[in-house]
Amino acid sequence: MTITNSLPDHRQSAITPRMIAAEIYRGSSYGPKHPLAIPRVSLVVDMVHALGWVDENTYLTGPVATPDQLSRFHDPDYVDAVMQAERDQALPEDMMVRFGLGKNGNPIYPEIFRRPATAAGSSIMAAKLIADGGIIHHPAGGTHHGLRDRASGFCYFNDPALGIYALLDLGLDRVLYVDIDAHHGDGVQYAFADDDRVLTVSMHQEDLWPKTGLIEDVAGGMARNLPMPGEMHDDEMRFVLHEYLIPLALSYAPQAIVLQCGCDTLAEDPLSRQLLGNQSIWEVVGAMTRLAPRALVLGGGGYSPYGVARCWSGVWATINGIEIPSVLPITAENILRVIKWSHSRGRQPASEMFTTLADPWRGGAIRDEVRERVRRLRGYGV
Repeated sequence: MTITNSLPDHRQSAITPRMIAAEIYRGSSYGPKHPLAIPRVSLVVDMVHALGWVDENTYLTGPVATPDQLSRFHDPDYVDAVMQAERDQALPEDMMVRFGLGKNGNPIYPEIFRRPATAAGSSIMAAKLIADGGIIHHPAGGTHHGLRDRASGFCYFNDPALGIYALLDLGLDRVLYVDIDAHHGDGVQYAFADDDRVLTVSMHQEDLWPKTGLIEDVAGGMARNLPMPGEMHDDEMRFVLHEYLIPLALSYAPQAIVLQCGCDTLAEDPLSRQLLGNQSIWEVVGAMTRLAPRALVLGGGGYSPYGVARCWSGVWATINGIEIPSVLPITAENILRVIKWSHSRGRQPASEMFTTLADPWRGGAIRDEVRERVRRLRGYGV
């Protein structure tokens, strides 16, 4: 996007961006009635391959994190419980209650350990790969609700926190975490609330679960929260980017940026009331990844398989400076056409959801309440 070209560019241009994913996400599901019954990462992987945007040097398979690696953030007893849940496909009731497993949208399913442990292992791997600079796109990452000792919000292990710890273990001491998911990035904020090496920033819909992240919540001083009203559109996302996120990053001068770009803010997503198209999400990615020599770009929420496949494929194109085709080749179109989604919004998607990658710009006037919230948040400084 031309609007980002005037920004300073701290990217390591000699280091080619890479994508990390894994086959475990293909066919793995939280259960038929769960919002994560849908395919997501496998669609992105298939799309970027069909478009010829990756090869054996840029597409990497993520590893399963070891219990010791997971215990860098999570309590060992909790890690053991998730492993037990996968082995036995059940837990005693007292353990389910204690660890949040098999409760509150966090089902016990066949890959309950291996799947989130692969996301965590991939974030740890990504941090090591960008030790000397570079950009990694890890679309299965972004499980930002995971807590130290329990599952929460569909998240079992907190891969963003584990990736950030891996960056800190490299000796970095200025890491900026930016979260544009529709839901508050609570688990990552809690993990680093008192750590002056990490600044966490979350922009989220104000009335969604977990209903935390009020604008006055700065945690131990290293958190910033921007709750947004429903019906946010692309021009308001652009306003937040230019009036808050970019100035904050320029002031903080991070050595690494970890960007959680959940796309449950898209207009077609069933779990939020936001109205974004994917182009404004790509603008955020394009701008923020310029502002540090190291960037880890994660996935996150996203509960329309069409929206996820198109948005995160475009994230990869944005990172690489690849021109988005106006019409998808038939190989990519067919990936979208064969999606089976039982949700009411999945039965009759608009025809352009199959044939294009970029949404039309969904703009509008910047509401006074959005301007006021950005003004208030800027008052907190870095």
